[in-house]
Amino acid sequence: MAGFARSERLALADLMLAEGPDAPTRCEGWTARDLAAHLVLRERRPDAALGLLAKPLSGYTQSVQRRLRDRPWPSLVGAVRSGPPGPLRALDEQMNLVEMFVHHEDVRRARPEWSPRSLDAAEEQALWARLRTMARLWRRRLPVAVTLDAPGYGSVAAGPGAPQVTVTGPPGELLLFIFGRQDVARVELSGPDTAVARLKSARLGF
Repeated sequence: MAGFARSERLALADLMLAEGPDAPTRCEGWTARDLAAHLVLRERRPDAALGLLAKPLSGYTQSVQRRLRDRPWPSLVGAVRSGPPGPLRALDEQMNLVEMFVHHEDVRRARPEWSPRSLDAAEEQALWARLRTMARLWRRRLPVAVTLDAPGYGSVAAGPGAPQVTVTGPPGELLLFIFGRQDVARVELSGPDTAVARLKSARLGF
């Protein structure tokens, strides 16, 4: 593995070990242990990972995740650190950059004192490329029409209809916002007050 997905993964694993299994995260109701189990399931249990997308299979997914979370903490974090199994490692950057970045920030920004990182411009560009590709997936999930504006990188429309709210910030912060971390994403919103309020309180993400 190489690239930004790996650097985010390693930093996340280090932070998890430092904070401990009971550390809070920005994933509602999840501790660091729950988050680690989710990541291992997603990468190493494709049979159970199907339940993340298909609701009828979610019961099986949850049972596997519960078993994974009972593993000794160092072993569980070690599985996160090592990443996907061999055949999938070549796809790590494409498949996991956004996942590792968002969940790294989920642990960072759940701490009482945190500040946004200054990301390398190349990583911001990589995150922006993913965001542009994924924007169409949010069209039916957003309560209002949205334009995501990343100065120096570009802008992309998401959501139904004409743009009503413009969300401005670095690519990483825009990703956090659109993945449902509105309360900790460092972005600026402009548009009609009612539309801005609806977007800020909406249940976003996947």
